[in-house]
Amino acid sequence: MDKKLLKDIMQWDVRNWSEALEFWDRNVDWENVHDCLELGARDGGLSLWLGLKNKSVVCSDLENNRQWAEAYHKKYNLNSRIEYATVDATNIPYENHFDVVTFKSVLVNVGWGDAKERQQLAVDQIYKALKPGGKMLFAENLTGSALHGAIRKRFVHWGAYCRYVTTDEMKTFLSRFTRVEMRTTGVLGVFGRTEWQRDFLSAMDQALLNRLTPSRWRYLVYGIAWK
Repeated sequence: MDKKLLKDIMQWDVRNWSEALEFWDRNVDWENVHDCLELGARDGGLSLWLGLKNKSVVCSDLENNRQWAEAYHKKYNLNSRIEYATVDATNIPYENHFDVVTFKSVLVNVGWGDAKERQQLAVDQIYKALKPGGKMLFAENLTGSALHGAIRKRFVHWGAYCRYVTTDEMKTFLSRFTRVEMRTTGVLGVFGRTEWQRDFLSAMDQALLNRLTPSRWRYLVYGIAWK
């Protein structure tokens, strides 16, 4: 995929987070996907990706994100395929409606203030919004290592309030789904101060550290859950 396009889709720590796109591309039967919802979209990167696949997309956030996302979508002439909506991930106003619901780095904010029950509620709402056989495509922040936790609290002003999940918690959240495939990645990439640094460190993660470190040290989980 073109690097500029990939940056427009993933926007931050592109090399590691884009592993999710590659996984979704390989493991979804896209011929049978038509209606899609992106939650917590902000700039609408995943909506852009889905629009380029000729899918109909609802690009949503807790506040209407058209002012941020539309410019990205106009660059690729996707306005007719994407609509914008205000959707709370814990109260999704659709039932048995979508073939795909996707999100990137959403549960971490839904769980603000250590609200684990809200994270479970969001996943339950996604389950409700999916058609039978529909798929949740997710990429989410993990607790990672003790070093990740310390750096977040020290240098990220919201780091002490967001609720980062564990892989075991994700398995519990997704227990209603008939099938789940999950992968983890990323050890050093998140520590880069610039995108060039993150790209360099993420290359080290993929070439070496993902294989040498335990999964509990990684900061990103992605996968697919089938309803």
